[in-house]
Amino acid sequence: MRVLGVDPGLTRCGVGVVEGVPGRPCTLVAYYVVYTDPADDLALRLLHLDRSLNELVAKHQPESVAVERVFSQHNVRTVMGTAQASGIAVLAGARAGLPVQTYTPSEVKAAVTGSGQADKAQMTAMVTRLLRLAEPPKPADAADALALAICHVWRGGTRSKLAAAADRARRGGAR
Repeated sequence: MRVLGVDPGLTRCGVGVVEGVPGRPCTLVAYYVVYTDPADDLALRLLHLDRSLNELVAKHQPESVAVERVFSQHNVRTVMGTAQASGIAVLAGARAGLPVQTYTPSEVKAAVTGSGQADKAQMTAMVTRLLRLAEPPKPADAADALALAICHVWRGGTRSKLAAAADRARRGGAR
């Protein structure tokens, strides 16, 4: 399974692409950080992010997209930009007809490190180790995006199968 992970941000949006199957180490395909200038108009920043994510989806042909779920922070301005970037990421996957799954930061941390309380350094170290990289992906936004993609490979496949089975059961029987 090829997954495009997105760590949404309006100024820095991390994007990571991995391939793998549940229970096995993943393989790095690529990672990026899409930057927008805070001095630019919001509409132009969102448009740049939209175009960039659509290009990366077209280039890497993922089978699904994993996006970090926005959670409430004290800084409303920051959370608004993150939420807007998250919406653009979800839209990029939907526009390509791909399944899109969101994960909380603690879900990603637990999947990648075994602890939902892991810090940035632990996350980056585990991503580096799990992908067998010579050096850590930089900046941290890229490592976070790769962690999202790994999380989806390991957890998303199972989650999708359970959801499909539940849907079949609701419609009146297994197929």
